Amino acid sequence: MSQFNKELAEALLENTNLTEVFRGQLERTINTLLESELTAILGYDPYVRFNNSGNYRNGEYTRRLDTQFGQINVRVPRDRNGQFHQSLIPPYTHRIDSLETTIIQLYEKGITTREIADLIEKMYGSHYSPTTISNITKVVDEQVTAFHSRPIFHSQYVCLFLDANYIPLRRDAVQKEAVHIALGITSSGEKEILDYLIAPQESDAAWSDLLGSLVSIGLTSVQLIVADGMIAIQNACEKNYPQAKFQRCLIHINRNIMGKVRVSDRKEVACDFKEIHHAISFKEGEEKIQNFIEKWEKRYSRMTRTLQETENLLTFTQFPKRIRGTIYSTNIIESFNKQLKRKTKVKEQFPNEDALERFLVTQMINYNNKKSGRAHKGFKQCQDTLDSMF
Repeated sequence: MSQFNKELAEALLENTNLTEVFRGQLERTINTLLESELTAILGYDPYVRFNNSGNYRNGEYTRRLDTQFGQINVRVPRDRNGQFHQSLIPPYTHRIDSLETTIIQLYEKGITTREIADLIEKMYGSHYSPTTISNITKVVDEQVTAFHSRPIFHSQYVCLFLDANYIPLRRDAVQKEAVHIALGITSSGEKEILDYLIAPQESDAAWSDLLGSLVSIGLTSVQLIVADGMIAIQNACEKNYPQAKFQRCLIHINRNIMGKVRVSDRKEVACDFKEIHHAISFKEGEEKIQNFIEKWEKRYSRMTRTLQETENLLTFTQFPKRIRGTIYSTNIIESFNKQLKRKTKVKEQFPNEDALERFLVTQMINYNNKKSGRAHKGFKQCQDTLDSMF
């Protein structure tokens, strides 16, 4: 039976705390591994008086590390020629326990450093000051900066989907602020959240700043922009991507006209409006819109007039049939926004913009990693056609 097993058995028999047993074993194991690393470099065991390596052991220095079992003293050996560089423990680190992972995960979800410090003390009995927590989680803040400044791998995107999501944020008071989000799809079907911008309200200036940032990091050409049709978005698109076509989200239009229709007629109106989605050509789409207007004009003149005055309803018909089911609406980005909504429900508000940014970037990186290498339906099959449109 090993020494560790004996100590463990004795602790169990005496009903004593096992933490000290694990702490001692961890300390001995790390020190043994470090000594073994140096032996491999020097080529001779400790206490050998003569060797032919030309290098010798030269004492040790002690590092104290915090672990989930308590503090351990690690003896790091040295050699006379300075050839030994241990790889077991990362330089400058002072803790190797699971709390770091827990802290970073909490921080990514937008919880403040003070809240985390209080929570960790309640959970583990370990007091980490807000400053210590902040130092541990600097890696997350670096992710936020890197996400905004990363160069975009593709300079051309077939589609750009734009949508804003309102999330509660505390400044002087709590209010919902607009998170402007851009999602792109390449001709090969690669899908990615490209960037976002937080602003008090959805606006021309905010969308223009977001699209301008995409231009600055390398997104030079877009064939189609799909959005809900707000004037603010259209102005920003024309300024930053004047060559791009614009598609009004037909799902948004459908929701808007349903507000002008009696409940008893909504199912039939919605069914008739869906026929527009299935238009084979621009001309057929115009005919379907006209048929819809003629059928419902007498009963709902306000609704049909709104439809007559709306532009960019049929742009999707100018693209290959295989991808039309994706590009006639903003459903693809709204699906991501629904995920954000679900995950923010457990938190009534974000205490500051930094906390919100950490949460957003974590969710967007996870989304991009999940979608990486997976072609969105229909795009790969007509990639040559889509490439020829640039």
